[in-house]
Amino acid sequence: MATLRVAFYSSKHYDVDSFNAEVASIKSDVKIEFTYLEPRLSAKTVALANDHEAVCIFVNDNADAEVLEGLKNVGVKFIALRCAGFNNVDLKKAAELGIVVTRVPAYSPDAVAEFAIGMILTVIRKYHKAYNRVREGNFLLDGLLGFNIKQSTVGLIGTGKIGLLTGKILSCGFGAKVVAYDPYPNKDMAEKFGIEYVSLDELLAQSDIITLHCPLTPENKYLINENRIGQMKQGVVLVNTSRGALIDTKALIKGLKEGKIKAVGMDVYEKESEVFFEDGSEKVMQDDVLARLISFNNVFISGHQAFLTTEALAGIASTTLGNLTSFAHGEDCANAVKE
Repeated sequence: MATLRVAFYSSKHYDVDSFNAEVASIKSDVKIEFTYLEPRLSAKTVALANDHEAVCIFVNDNADAEVLEGLKNVGVKFIALRCAGFNNVDLKKAAELGIVVTRVPAYSPDAVAEFAIGMILTVIRKYHKAYNRVREGNFLLDGLLGFNIKQSTVGLIGTGKIGLLTGKILSCGFGAKVVAYDPYPNKDMAEKFGIEYVSLDELLAQSDIITLHCPLTPENKYLINENRIGQMKQGVVLVNTSRGALIDTKALIKGLKEGKIKAVGMDVYEKESEVFFEDGSEKVMQDDVLARLISFNNVFISGHQAFLTTEALAGIASTTLGNLTSFAHGEDCANAVKE
């Protein structure tokens, strides 16, 4: 039986449990051996992949040109992303080096869509504030006034699987008017779910709530910037469960201070790699921008957990193992990512 050794970076206990369970449940002519590593992939940790043919990485691992050169030098030929996004990989350099890159294009879009809905409800109905108040014996309702999703206009930026599911829940479940912008529209599914495509300018001007569901590319970095925030309705609610750098955080803070933005829900942050997925509760926060965001009482931030469900972890493990098995067999992989 062929053996494939995989250096598994940024591993957490839930990763270990889900991947070990998947390995135990499948029958294959390839033995996949994971070396679970807590550190993130970086130029400093490349050496940990020595004697491995493949690495498995997550959203905040760094696979830039320097790191890829290092991986090539220690014998790595395959990168298995256990996420949908691939903005942390220099695909051009990987192709030059002959390193194959794969991803998990869809593991549980329901997990992220449901989380986005929960985040919308949290910031407009102020669950987080009510929870903290009641724990301190304060049952006053002052400051907890919200508004209905029903008949509100919700703007989706991005209508891939997650965006469409989010729109479906909002339109069919809550009775919201849902508009969407996507340069690659899925008109049939959008019509089925009661979602109307409009231009980005129209979406910004119409929406009471805007929720982001698009990948991060060089072209759409800071898609939400000072100019676009200026185009939004007064008192808009903004939610991001996609990628942090879709939003210019300094422009976001300016919009909050000026009262243009009524509330924000964020499961991602543009510089999250320095703080997310770690316990910093005993340390002084060094990121002044993030500290300022957290200080707003109308901003709700979570630590990139939208994907984290039992079903999603199982899906990630299953697809990633399938990608690794294809590589071991020398087959082309349907989930390969190319420049």
